[in-house]
Amino acid sequence: MSSPAPAFNELIHAPLRLRACGLLRNVDELEFSVVRDALAIDDAKLSKHLKVLVDAGLIALRKERSSARADSRRLTWVRLTPAGSTALEAHLAALRSIADGVPLD
Repeated sequence: MSSPAPAFNELIHAPLRLRACGLLRNVDELEFSVVRDALAIDDAKLSKHLKVLVDAGLIALRKERSSARADSRRLTWVRLTPAGSTALEAHLAALRSIADGVPLD
């Protein structure tokens, strides 16, 4: 697969969203609590940032019952969409270009 052209993405660039996307970059999906704990933020703050990415079509959420739980609560799984993976790789390429002193178009 070829690398996408550098493209700075304001939605991804917000620090917590960039870190969340980075966590999801090399995995199929992660459970919400894993992302929350890795970012050391509360549920509400993570939900707010994930909603921005979901609304932009960059990540997808999947709810699933847990066989390990006795109650009816469901687990939420988070993954980058194909569009999200492309946008993240383009954003990372843009950051590399900026760091190398190469102007973006």
